[in-house]
Amino acid sequence: MSVKYVFVTGGVVSGLGKGITAASLGRLLKARGYKVTMQKFDPYINIDPGTMNPVQHGEVFVTEDGVETDLDLGHYERFIDENLTQNSNVTTGKVYWTVLTRERRGDFGGGTVQVIPHITDEIKSRFHCNHNSSETEIAIIEVGGTVGDIESQPFLEAIRQFQHEVGHENAILIHVTLVPYLKVSGELKTKPTQSSVKDLQGMGIQPDIIVCRSELPLDDGIRSKIAQFCNVPKSNVIQNLDVEVLYELPLVMEEEHLAQVACERLKLPCPEPDLTEWCAMINNWKHPEKEVTIALVGKYIQLHDAYISVVEALKHGGVHNRTSVNIKWIDSELVTDSNAEEYFHDVNGILVPGGFGSRGIEGKISSIRFAREHNIPFLGICLGMQMAIVEFARHVAGFSDAHTVELDENTTHPVIHLMPDQNDVEDIGGTLRLGSYPCILDKTSKSYEVYGQELIHERHRHRYEVNNDFREDLVKAGMKLSGISPDGRIVEMVEIPTHPWFIATQAHPEFKSRPNRPHPLFRDFIRAAAENK
Repeated sequence: MSVKYVFVTGGVVSGLGKGITAASLGRLLKARGYKVTMQKFDPYINIDPGTMNPVQHGEVFVTEDGVETDLDLGHYERFIDENLTQNSNVTTGKVYWTVLTRERRGDFGGGTVQVIPHITDEIKSRFHCNHNSSETEIAIIEVGGTVGDIESQPFLEAIRQFQHEVGHENAILIHVTLVPYLKVSGELKTKPTQSSVKDLQGMGIQPDIIVCRSELPLDDGIRSKIAQFCNVPKSNVIQNLDVEVLYELPLVMEEEHLAQVACERLKLPCPEPDLTEWCAMINNWKHPEKEVTIALVGKYIQLHDAYISVVEALKHGGVHNRTSVNIKWIDSELVTDSNAEEYFHDVNGILVPGGFGSRGIEGKISSIRFAREHNIPFLGICLGMQMAIVEFARHVAGFSDAHTVELDENTTHPVIHLMPDQNDVEDIGGTLRLGSYPCILDKTSKSYEVYGQELIHERHRHRYEVNNDFREDLVKAGMKLSGISPDGRIVEMVEIPTHPWFIATQAHPEFKSRPNRPHPLFRDFIRAAAENK
C-alpha cells in the first residue's frame, strides 16, 4: 500500500501538546497493527537544537544514528517504541542549507531561487525521506510552532501542495487548538479555535480533525459550534483533557475515537487495538506499592524539560518496581560539602545527569561525594560519570587537584581530557561523539548483572573522556572500570564495588527507556533506592 500521511499543527498558543497528541495517535495506530513512523518539522533557523541553551529549548534528544534533535522525538520514541533517525527532525535551517548548497553548485541552472517552488519542494521531499512504502504505512508529521507564525508559512504551504498532489484521502491534517475557560463568566470559549482554523483555511488548508485542549469537558453544544464554524463533522471534534499520567493519553484518545476518525479520513480499516500491555503499565503506574525520593542534581532545574528523558526514565523504572518516584530537584550551584546533609538527608538515591560548562560543577562533585560516603544509591550520566571520576580521584586516589581539562586546563591530574579525535574540531554544532556505540561489560561487575549481557549499545553525546593515563591509579584506589569500548580505548562505565549501588556511564541510557520497557540501569537504580529506604 502507499504511505498515508497525518500532519499535526497547532493553533492559538504554543505548548498545547501537539507532540503528545501525535505520539498518542501513533501508539493507537501501532496497536492496530499499522507500521508507524514520525517526524517533527521545526520552523527555527538553527540546523538543530544541539547548540541551544537547554534553559531556552529544553533537552536535546539524540537518535541511534547520532543526530541532535528536538525533545519531541523522545516522546515519539517512548510512545510508539520505534527508533527514529536523522530524517525524523527537519528544521528551516536544514531546508535552507540544502537549497543554498545546491544553488552554490549551480543545480538551478542560473534560475532565481525562491520560497515557492524551491523551499516548498525541499520540504515536500523531506516528507518522503524518513521511510519507504515497504516499511511504513502511516507517517505522522508534526509541524512546530503555531499557525500564524511567519516562520511556519512555508511548511503549511508545502502541506497544501502535498495534499493536492497525493490526494486528500492520503494526507489528512489534525489541528490541535485551545478552548479556554473563563472563570469570570463560567464559559468555555470557542472563538480562539475558530480564529485559528480560519488562519489555516486562509492558507488553503482545511483541517480534518480538531483536537481541543481544555480544562473542562466539551459539552455537545460546544462541539457542535466548533464543528459548524470550522467546517468539520461533530464527530471529528475531539476533546483532550489533562490526564494524571502522560502515557494515559492514548487510552483517553481511544475513548474519543481519534484513531477511528483518522482511519476513516484515510480510507483505512480500523481493527480493534491491542492495548493490553499499555493498560497494564498504566495500572501499575497508578497503583504503586512503594515510594522513593530521588535527588536530581542539575544546573538547569528552572526548566524541567532540560532533563525530560531522565525524569521519564526514572518513572519508567518506578513503574516496573511498582514504586512511586518523587523527584527532589536540587540546584547544583547551592550544594557544598558542608551543607550536603541538608539536601540529601531525606533521599533514597542521587542522580547526576549530563551538562556542559563550569557552573554548578563543584556542587555536583559534593553531591557525588555524599552519595559515595553515605552508601546512597548513585547513578551518574555523561558529565555525571566524569565528575564521579573527578570526585574519586580527589578524595580517594589522593589527587587533590584532579579535574577535567574542559574546566581546568592547568590541573596536574587531568583525569578527564579531550577525546583525541576532537583535537582539531572548531565548529561546536554536530561535532560531539554522537549516537549509538558498543561497550563490553566486565562479567564480574554490577553493570553486567544489571544488563544481563556482555555487549551493550548506548547513545552518546560528549567531547571528553576518561584519561587512560589514570586508569591504573583509579583501579588501585578501588574503582572498577566496568565497561570499555570494544577497541579498549574508551572507558564507558565505572562503579565502586564496595558501595551498595554506585554506577556511572558516559552514555545517555535515558534515551532508550520506554514506559512499558524501562532501561535496566533506571530499573535497578530505583530498585536499589527502594531497598535503601
